[in-house]
Amino acid sequence: MRKVLLSLVAVSTLAVAAPASAQHYSHRGSGIERQLDEIANRIERAEQRRAISRREAASLLRRADQIDRLHDRYARNGLDRREMAQLQRQIHDLRQDLRFERRDRDGRRG
Repeated sequence: MRKVLLSLVAVSTLAVAAPASAQHYSHRGSGIERQLDEIANRIERAEQRRAISRREAASLLRRADQIDRLHDRYARNGLDRREMAQLQRQIHDLRQDLRFERRDRDGRRG
C-alpha cells in the first residue's frame, strides 16, 4: 500500500511539473509589445533630437516592426521559452544598435 501511495505522489508531482516546464507565455503577458513600444519611442526621440539620422531611425523602426510581426506569429499558439528567448535577444540587439547609432556621431550632436 505504501509503495502504491508513493508511486501516486511521484506521478502527480511529475504531472504538475511537466506543464510548468513547457509553459507558454500568453500574447499579452510577454511584455514584448511594451518593450517594442518603448524602443520605438526612444528611436523617435533620438531622431527628433537629431542624435540619429532619418535613415538610421527608419532602419531601427523597421527592425522593431519585424520583431513585432515575429512576436505575433509566435504568439498564435503561445510563446515557448525558446521563442521568448529569441525575441528577447533580438530586442536586446536592437537596443544596443540604437545606443551605437546615438553615439556614432555621424556628423551630428550627441
